[in-house]
Amino acid sequence: MTFQVHPRLQQDSIEIGRFNLSRLLLINDSQYPWFVLVPERIDITEIYQLSETDQQVLQQESSLLAKMLADNYHADKMNIAAIGNLVPQLHIHHIVRYKNDIAWPAPVWGKYDAVPYSKPQLEKTKTKIKILLKENLI
Repeated sequence: MTFQVHPRLQQDSIEIGRFNLSRLLLINDSQYPWFVLVPERIDITEIYQLSETDQQVLQQESSLLAKMLADNYHADKMNIAAIGNLVPQLHIHHIVRYKNDIAWPAPVWGKYDAVPYSKPQLEKTKTKIKILLKENLI
């Protein structure tokens, strides 16, 4: 059995790259800078199911991503969550939030319909993230 990103995540996102453990996805909703880490492990639904080493690597990747996003997108708050109610595969959301975004202060889930990135917006975002994380993506 080989690792695959859950079909719902594939439908809702664009793959940006890979860290040592996790795939980095961009949720296709231009209303928020919204990224997801998906550890490349089969049949894992919770962080505690990862090996201790993988837990540490995931924490490092998540912290690196959160800091980079907060610094470069000038976040008022970073929302980081592993909910998994609709997608059981372990995945960690990293959402840049602003006090003036359309959902503030509520969670973004189910609040508004997604507004997909335009082609130029998507290319600009992908390029920016790849440049910012160039030393960390494989």
